[in-house]
Parts: sequence; C-alpha cells; structure tokens
Amino acid sequence: MSGIVSTIGLLMMGGGLAGLVIGRHVLSEAPLVVTLQLAAIILMLWARLAFGRRSFHATASPTEGGLVTTGPYRWLRHPIYAAVCLFSWACCVGHLSWLALGLAAVVTVGSVVRIFTEETLLRARYPEYVDYARRTKRLVPYVF
Repeated sequence: MSGIVSTIGLLMMGGGLAGLVIGRHVLSEAPLVVTLQLAAIILMLWARLAFGRRSFHATASPTEGGLVTTGPYRWLRHPIYAAVCLFSWACCVGHLSWLALGLAAVVTVGSVVRIFTEETLLRARYPEYVDYARRTKRLVPYVF
C-alpha cells in the first residue's frame, strides 16, 4: 500500500512541476525569485552528492548503505523534497496566480505524502532514524 501512496505523491510532485513549466511559471527576471530558484538547485545538488550513488526509486523505499546524516541531511531529513518545494514556491512568487499557487500546493502536498510514507519505512529499516528525527526537521529548519 505504501508503494501506491508514494507513487501518487511522486505523480503529484511531477504533475505540479510540469504544470509550472507548461504554464510558463518557471522563468523570472525578479532577483528574489532567481535567487530562491538557484538556492533550490544548489540544495538539490548538495543533497544528491551527500546521498551518494544511491538510486532514486519511484516508490518510497530505503536504499542500502545506511542512514545518510551528512551534508544538508544534517539539518533536514528531506532536503531534496525541500528543494523541490522551494523551487515551486519561488515559481509561484515570480508568477503569482491562482494556477501557480495551486500547482505549488500540489507539489508540496505530494512531497509531504512521500515524506510520511518514507519515514514509516525508514523507521522500520533504520532503528537510529528515531533519534535522527528528533534532532532534525523534515523540510524547514527549526519549523517542520
């Protein structure tokens, strides 16, 4: 069941991002938007480097090799999802409309669905995840 829920979350994220691209809500000349989008891209790349050679799975499934707690994972449990959400909301700020707002919300909800699905599996796979979760936030440092 968690595989189906996780896949739905991924489809929501991908659909929301695709909608932002198709609706031409991505590119902006506003310095704040460009800065936020660049920060999101840098966070995404940093997280992927810290994650190592592990592959991405369409369904939430912990990978071999132990729990990653270095790089941005030191402060956030899900920096890749944080980067996707930051990028999406920056697009929304740059092209404020009900459509952009809705698409960014879909991306965020899809991310949260995947986060909760993954965390259930991570707790079962890695006993140390409970302690790690106590000292780090999911998406936003010091908040959530």
